[in-house]
Amino acid sequence: MNKHVEIRPFDPKDAVAVRNLFIQVNRLLAPPGMADAFEEYIARSLTDEIDRVIDYYEERNGGFWVAVVDGQIAGMFGLEPSAEAAMELRRMYVDPTFRRRGIARTMLAFAEDECRRRDRPRMDLSTSELQPDALRLYRSSGYTLVHEEIAAEQSNKTLGGGIRRYHFTKALGL
Repeated sequence: MNKHVEIRPFDPKDAVAVRNLFIQVNRLLAPPGMADAFEEYIARSLTDEIDRVIDYYEERNGGFWVAVVDGQIAGMFGLEPSAEAAMELRRMYVDPTFRRRGIARTMLAFAEDECRRRDRPRMDLSTSELQPDALRLYRSSGYTLVHEEIAAEQSNKTLGGGIRRYHFTKALGL
């Protein structure tokens, strides 16, 4: 793990930074012509999940963490059960000013360890065609592509709008 990164559970004092990071990253992901769709997705996700992180993840028996570098929130991610023996990685974002420092890889390793601590020997995750760095990270970290889809419907988990989504899994062992 990256020695300069502290990963700790989300605290209510992190709410503004987490909210801002979520909005910033999603606005950066918006391809030309899809800004309005991304703004709708951001608004829905803030209401359904991000603005109520503690309750959202507690209701699902999951958790949410932040990655801190030099006192600043550099990244974030959540986990929620996706099956009896699996957790789903959610909302793994790295602040653009902190990218290319191994923070995403550190968060991914922490999430895998958390799955093991919870006796969930598999981690599931998904990402979109708009996130090529994430696709490379997951493939290079041993994740297997299990499903691709064109996401038509919007939810707090996907923008919809015809964006291609990739679903991966990895057996972690205990």
